[in-house]
Amino acid sequence: METGRVRTDRLGVLLDQFDCVRERAQIRLEGLGDEEYLWEPVPDCWSIRRRSEAVTPRAYGPGEWVIDKGAPDIPAGEYAEVARQAADGMSVAKIAEDWSVSVERVEEVLAHSGPVEPDISPVTTIAWRLGHLHSCFAGEWEWTFGERRTDPHQLVDFTPSAALAQERFWSLLDRWRDAVGRVTEDQLDTIGFSRYPYGSAPDEPYISVLWGSNLELIHHMAEIALLRDLWQARF
Repeated sequence: METGRVRTDRLGVLLDQFDCVRERAQIRLEGLGDEEYLWEPVPDCWSIRRRSEAVTPRAYGPGEWVIDKGAPDIPAGEYAEVARQAADGMSVAKIAEDWSVSVERVEEVLAHSGPVEPDISPVTTIAWRLGHLHSCFAGEWEWTFGERRTDPHQLVDFTPSAALAQERFWSLLDRWRDAVGRVTEDQLDTIGFSRYPYGSAPDEPYISVLWGSNLELIHHMAEIALLRDLWQARF
């Protein structure tokens, strides 16, 4: 259904949200230069680096440049999600597989009671956040609409060029938007329509996966916008 230019059907609401975020994000990233793109505002940032200079145990990428990734764990902010997964009937073994942790670690999380300590997360550069988004959307496309064969960690050739990174990213989002726009009502309700292997996508109806993808784009683009503000105010 459409009311004026606004769609009110389930897919339409998510597509309109995506389009709005993408438009604002592209405007917000205009003028991004290489120095700002790679700027590390504090020590020990996560970023993209040459493979020979990687500082994290699971940094990945198919080419010379890789993106930082730390040891697997379940952050405190996701304890409630793990409890929900268990309550919905997901086995401890499957939860452990999805999070790349041990069964014992999942059992520890499920046994936790009371408040949790805030996560201490690394500060990440604009290059990292944009590369992370690119990797996520590339993997989601491949494992939903593509051949579902290539390791998501090998899909994005990270680059130190802000202009090239954006060119590749916006092109990918165009392909993503085109494919999602053709999803049917039945596919929205299909559990496992996305087979993206990192996370719970294969265990969720596709409409939930789309909701999560929009959220990922929104919150990382908001973080990029803040980093741009800090860059401008650093003097």
